Formats: sequence, structure tokens, C-alpha cells
Amino acid sequence: MKPVPDRLERDAVGPTQRHGRTSSRSFTALLVLVLVLALASRGALPACAAESDFVARDFNFVSGETLPELRLHVLTLGTLRRDAQGHATNAVLVLHGTGGTGRQFLTRQFADELYGKGQPLDTTEMFVILPDGIGHGRSSKPSDGLHMRFPKYDYDDMVRAHHLLLTRHLGIDHLRLVMGTSMGGMHTWVWGETYPTFMDALMPLACQPVAIVGRNRLWRQMVVDAITRDPEWREGEYEREPQSGLRTAVDLLLIAGSAPLYMQSSLATRDSVDRYLKSQLATRMAATDANDLLYQVEASRHYDPSPMLESIQAPVMFVNSADDFINPPELGIAEREVKRVKRASFVLIPASERTRGHGTHTWAALWKEHLVELLEQSRK
Repeated sequence: MKPVPDRLERDAVGPTQRHGRTSSRSFTALLVLVLVLALASRGALPACAAESDFVARDFNFVSGETLPELRLHVLTLGTLRRDAQGHATNAVLVLHGTGGTGRQFLTRQFADELYGKGQPLDTTEMFVILPDGIGHGRSSKPSDGLHMRFPKYDYDDMVRAHHLLLTRHLGIDHLRLVMGTSMGGMHTWVWGETYPTFMDALMPLACQPVAIVGRNRLWRQMVVDAITRDPEWREGEYEREPQSGLRTAVDLLLIAGSAPLYMQSSLATRDSVDRYLKSQLATRMAATDANDLLYQVEASRHYDPSPMLESIQAPVMFVNSADDFINPPELGIAEREVKRVKRASFVLIPASERTRGHGTHTWAALWKEHLVELLEQSRK
């Protein structure tokens, strides 16, 4: 899950360890505002940025439901290049986590490390695509008006919708790289299996290539139960956000995105913890729509790329962090499953006061050397 960025976050770098192979109530409204204000203080959006919307008509979902018009929003950085045959040569797809948007990748800890001159995703050389997934940001979502009548989308729907966005809206038939964080990392695995020849390289971060079960499923179901069992939820037709259920859901999100070592030093007194919790609850609850959050969490219900890992053809650089509550390294899943992928490496970033738990995926200084390695390995 990608929570609203922690205000206590600071720039960080650290070592790695190789193991071998837009509704005003939406979950991301405040995130978008924070990013816009941050960028404004630095000169607004980059000159190379462009935003647009694509409408997929009569979009059929895995559930059997259909939406007459599915809106997909996208932000792009740079200029698309094509070879003599008209094929895209420099397109990079970056996929956000649950509750996020493409704009989350404009934060300094990500953008300053990757998009500048000479950086791995230098936007004078690369065409970086930052879409909002179904149910997120400025793409179609329950809080637009359908509430719980919105189609029950899952990760396969989200990946297929982005494929339509690329091919029909942006005219892209090939990607230099697909990378994603958290949910976006899981989508990266789905991309590699569903469209195995569409990309040169894959970089999933903060995820696992297996079904969501165990504790990971447990806390997600707790979020769902907290909201749906609140009498104020009213089957999604609430007059105001269900306060009790939403409070519990936000509490769980805070724990899921926590970073033990960093928080131990940055929240070093009882009063600082209390102030932090009060501030986070107020901020997140004001920016969260209960129905949107339900759909975002439930979208993972069918995810399980493990049966088809051998079908992935592109080189893979798989990165997790050791202090990730959602993907705990002691399970040994990553080391086991990565062996089934033809050309794959797994990197575990050791926990430190400079990592950010699950959110380490957005602190590019911690893992960009591995992105450089992947791009070099997959160069044609």
C-alpha cells in the first residue's frame, strides 16, 4: 500500500544486499495537493510534462460488469521517440501503489534521483508515463458517483486498462521498462506474464509474486470489515464518511506503512508519537473516501502470478526492503520464487534508520543503482 507521504520523511541513502536472482474525498486528494504545492515551490511541473485523459468505451471487467465509459488519466514526462519503423523506443511505464496516483512519482525523493540529466530515467532521453489506475486519482472511481455500484475491478482489469491507454491513446507498442511500487510492483509481474514481449525490462518493488494470503490478507480484510461494519457506511450510500470504520482503517494503514527503526528515532518521545498520530489521522481521514478505499484494497483479491512466472521473458530486477511489514523477508518467498524466472535478480535492502518500511520503494537513492544495472543488462 502507498500511504500519503510521511511528513517526517527525510532524504536517505543506504546499502543493499544481493540475494541472487479526482474526488475531493478520494484517498489521494491531499497527496495531489501536497505534490502540486511542493512542485510549485520548485517551479511547478517540469516543462516536459503533459497530462491527458483517455476514455475506454464499454470496458468489460473480469467480474462480468461493463462500464460505458472508463476514464484513465495520465501524466507524461519527456518526448516519445520512435525508430524508422514507427515503434516506440524510449517509453517507461511507472505504476503507483494502492491509494496512490502517478503524481506521487514527482516527489523529490523519487524525481530528483531519477529524472535529471544523466540519471537513470533522464527525461531528456526517456518518455516516462505516470498513469492513475482504475479507482485512483483522476481515473474513474466509485466516489465519482456510482459508489458501490462501480464495477468490482481487480489487478487484471487495471493492467489491461493501462495497456489500452498505451496502445490506443499514446500510440505505444513497446516499453523500454515497466516498474512499479507496491500494488504497482504486483502489476509489473502481471505485465510480464500478460504481455511478455511488450517490454525490455521489469522492476517490481515492495511486493511478492504470489497470492495475497496470511497476514497480508488479514490486515486488508480488517480494513474492509472496519468500514463495512460501521452503521454509518450504509452499504456505501453514506451522507458523511463512516468515522469509526474509517478511523480503524487509517490506523491499520499507518501500521502497514510503518518503519520501526526510523520511527524509533524520529518519534522519540510519547508526546511526539501522540502528536504524529493525531496529525496523521486528521490528514488522512479528511482525504479518504471509504468506498474508494474498499475497492482499492479488494482489487488484490484475485492476484496470483506464481503459476506463470516461468513465462516471463524480460529481465527482472526485484527489490524489497527488510523492514517492510507488508512483505516481511522472513517468509523467504522472494528468494524462492525468483529462481523460477529466467533472468531475474532479487535485492533485499537492509533495514536502517534511513529506510522507510514499505515506503522505501519511493526513496530511489536506496535502489537506483539496481535500476541502472537492469537498464544496462536489458540494453539492445
